[in-house]
Amino acid sequence: MHYNLTQKILAQHLVEGQLKTGEEIGIKIDQTLTQDSTGTMAYLQLEAMGIDRVKTRRSVAYIDHNTLQTGYENADDHKYIGTVAKKYGIYFSKPGNGICHQVNLERFAVPGDTLLGSDSHTPTAGAIGSLAIGAGGLDVAAAMAGYPYYITVPKVVNVELKGRLQPWVTAKDIILELLRRLGVKGGVGKIFEYTGEGVKTLSVPERATITNMGAELGATTSIFPSDRITYQFMKAQGRENEWRELKADEDARYDEKITINLSELVPMVALPHSPDNVQPVENVKGMKVDQVAIGSCTNSSYKDLMRVGEILKDKTVHPDVSLVIAPGSKQVLTMLAENGTLANLIAAGARILESACGPCIGMGQAPANGAVSVRTFNRNFKGRCGTTSAEVILASPEIAAATALKGKLADPRELGKMPDIFEPKYYKINDNLIIPPAEDGEKVEIVRGPNIKPVPLAKKMEDVLEGKVLLKAGDNITTDHIMPSTAKLLPLRSNIPALAEYCLTPVDENFPHKAKEAKGGIIVGGENYGQGSSREHAALAPLYLGIKAVIAKSFARIHRANLINFGILPLTFENEEDYNDINEDDILFIEGLKEGLKEGNFTLQNKTQNRVIPVKCDLSQRQLKVIFEGGLLNYIKKTSGGVANA
Repeated sequence: MHYNLTQKILAQHLVEGQLKTGEEIGIKIDQTLTQDSTGTMAYLQLEAMGIDRVKTRRSVAYIDHNTLQTGYENADDHKYIGTVAKKYGIYFSKPGNGICHQVNLERFAVPGDTLLGSDSHTPTAGAIGSLAIGAGGLDVAAAMAGYPYYITVPKVVNVELKGRLQPWVTAKDIILELLRRLGVKGGVGKIFEYTGEGVKTLSVPERATITNMGAELGATTSIFPSDRITYQFMKAQGRENEWRELKADEDARYDEKITINLSELVPMVALPHSPDNVQPVENVKGMKVDQVAIGSCTNSSYKDLMRVGEILKDKTVHPDVSLVIAPGSKQVLTMLAENGTLANLIAAGARILESACGPCIGMGQAPANGAVSVRTFNRNFKGRCGTTSAEVILASPEIAAATALKGKLADPRELGKMPDIFEPKYYKINDNLIIPPAEDGEKVEIVRGPNIKPVPLAKKMEDVLEGKVLLKAGDNITTDHIMPSTAKLLPLRSNIPALAEYCLTPVDENFPHKAKEAKGGIIVGGENYGQGSSREHAALAPLYLGIKAVIAKSFARIHRANLINFGILPLTFENEEDYNDINEDDILFIEGLKEGLKEGNFTLQNKTQNRVIPVKCDLSQRQLKVIFEGGLLNYIKKTSGGVANA
């Protein structure tokens, strides 16, 4: 049939449209996940949809981001999410149970299932053969309510893996090699499907490192076949009954092909301040390092931390280095404690953090001013660590451990023979921190703290758009720029009015004041505007401040969808050089907006400079209806009978 694995899963879940590249389709979602940074808003939106119980086969709410409780706000959000989950039929993973993507891989991910998560690293589950996609919370809420998830059919890229990794070369180096070749926007509009003999040499946790960081390519998702390696992992988790074999047809067709010879790779790092600023570690070793952080949903598995434990065993962390380690889940932490590895890590001088996102999301462990921090995380955007002047380097756990011992960025090959670490025959299974939903949700009372505010909604679109350019930004503006994610601000995720006071302040500290003074306006951006996290707060806060449109050279996929979901126009330049003909404070004007949107292109008048600029906005018929209504929630409230049967 010439079907690749991606096409097979999409075809099995197709409920609307045709499976043709570039066409919008609706697919049925089997599973959803949320985390507490995005979950509160998602569940407020779910409540507004007026259903009694989620329509998905399995939905899980995780607490893993906002676990630093310096005030009541985070704990209140946890109570809210927990009671909503109990009422609406959602499993609730308590604080301390682990990072959503790690726990999901261990306990919930199923080959061939569709998974939609309100976190950009949801594609981690592609390691087990799930078609897992990150999205904004409103899309996830709609999926829980039974609506299809709409997506433009991406190109499918065949990444053929040949050979076998050399000692001290890891799965992290595979994805860093792809980032080196393609860059942070090289995966936009694409799904990466891994094939080849090299796949059989990678464990599920190693595959998860690769699918996790596929998000940094801008990819829609990444996926591995479900094979005997997958079966062994699921059997070790006591879930072999959920396994099934999944692979592409022998003569499967792909839109593009990339070949990586694993035998030729070397240990690599991503230098500040982008995941695609990749160099072999041997070229940059010797740099003094102040902090090493090991963990995150990318590299906190049992196998990762066992190897770190073996490297550090009977040794001591360099006196100038602060080493912090966050196991990815309670399962991992428990197994490390029982086999003595945790004691080895502590004896070496590591500080053990709770099983949560922690420093990766800016929740604690901010480096000192001007410090260099080597982290096994997935993003090193400037300031994301909590210290604007710090330099963050992304690396494998092996490089991180070697660096912690030497006090300088180190090549792990200089340590000698690499310790052999194997996947356990059986994992320790104890799901006592996963709370099942109530059988009778009607009896559950939802608890809301005073920090939880209503979801802002846009008004119906008018036919004329006029506004001042409040900000002109450059390329690769991330969601961390638009809506910073720090220990100070994360507790405000359920309070958009308070959070909006910090919108785009890393780019222009006066932006919120300017937006309120002008009573809203327009943002102009460069290439790949909105890359990074799935956080819809990067659309909600601008909406609250009155932003009507964002005009950019190009958009990151999730952020563009979030803008549409909340009624903000995502416009692109017909000619990118016209970006140069707009300045801050210019007055922009469009008339006949609705007709122009139907046609997909129209002219923008720059009144200040007396210029006419052609712009475009390629929307599907469904997206047109959504944006005319002022966003997806307004559209869902207006329409009835659109709920798909689960």
